[in-house]
Formats: sequence, structure tokens, C-alpha cells
Amino acid sequence: MVVKVPLRTHLITAQDDIVQVVERYAGRIAAPGDLIVLAESVVAISQGRIFRPEEVKAGRLARLLCRYTKRHGSLTSPATMQLAMDEVGTWRILLAAAAGAVGRLLRRPGYFYRVAGLPVALIDDVAGTMPPFHAHIVLGPRHADQVAQAVADRLGVDTVIVDANDLGKVDVVGASRGVPRRLVSSLLTDNPCGNYEQQTPLTVVKAYRQAAGREGRTA
Repeated sequence: MVVKVPLRTHLITAQDDIVQVVERYAGRIAAPGDLIVLAESVVAISQGRIFRPEEVKAGRLARLLCRYTKRHGSLTSPATMQLAMDEVGTWRILLAAAAGAVGRLLRRPGYFYRVAGLPVALIDDVAGTMPPFHAHIVLGPRHADQVAQAVADRLGVDTVIVDANDLGKVDVVGASRGVPRRLVSSLLTDNPCGNYEQQTPLTVVKAYRQAAGREGRTA
């Protein structure tokens, strides 16, 4: 059985060094052979990748394109659409919008994000993360592989940064060297990290490779 240990942390802000945060809370719990799991939003927050909507100067194109997004998505406001354009470029967003229009005609959703890419899919609009950052737009983290590797180098433990939700969808945004990403995705479908009132954006999965192997043999 895979044992997952969610760890409660203080409120992580842009003043925190995320490597030091992980060492503080997981240093005595995580051991070689375990897996350290970080929620991508707290990594991004520690990098200062948060914006209040009123701080974003949205152009006319952003105001136009956001009208055609799905109402339950993260790009429904001019500010988030502008930040998406800033992240991956205007032309890529225009191409993604065209692909999305084709997908709607074919009744095949998801074309927009396939073309726009993961940096756009990771954007959380206001109310998409925990207070007091629920009034901010949060982008995805930069250099996620390097951040994960820095944590692994400091603690000697495999590390991943993930975007997971309660619907069982898991994206491994960053990972230290040698981490089996497909295995990690299958282990984290229950979304053990809690970014809201739980305040447990950090999880340690004990002996994850061996435990997953045992479960596979007994399945």
C-alpha cells in the first residue's frame, strides 16, 4: 500500500525560498526512496508569479478573445487572457483560438489548450487558489524541473511538482532526474496535496517505487 503523508505548512508567499520550505517541513520525514510532491501553485507563488487583475493592462485583443472561452475556464477575463498572451505569445494564442474553434465544430474539446500549451493550462484565475491569494491570478511556475532538482539535491529525495485536481487529472509539471512521471501520475490521482483550508501543499509518498511495484504484482 502506498503511504502518503500530507504536510501542513505556513502560508507560503513570495518571501519564501521553496527549497528551504521543503527542507523545513519534509526534512525529517522524507528519505531516499520516497517521493516529495509539491503543488505547482505554491511554487509559483513563491516565485512571485501572482497578479491582481487590476494590475494587468489588458489589450483589445485579450478583451475580444476572452469572450469566446468556456465560462468555467480560467481565461474568461481580459486580465487572464492577456497574461496567457504574455506567457506564450500572441500568435500562439491566436492559433490556439483557431484550433479551439475547429474543435467546437468537430465537437472535440481541448484543442485550444493542446496548442496553447501547459503554461496556459496552468493559469489559475481569481478564486482558483487558497486565500489570501484567491483575489489573484496565479501563473504556472517557472523552471519547474530545475526547482524539483534543487529540492532533490538538497534532501536526496526524488521530487515532483504537480498540477492535480479532484477529478483525477494529474500533470507532472516538473520532476527531478530519473523520476518515472507516468508512475507518479498514477499514484496521485487522489490529489493528496491540499491548497485550500487544508494548507497541505506538500506531500511525502513513502517508498513510492517499491510500494507501487507491490500493488502492481497483487492487482
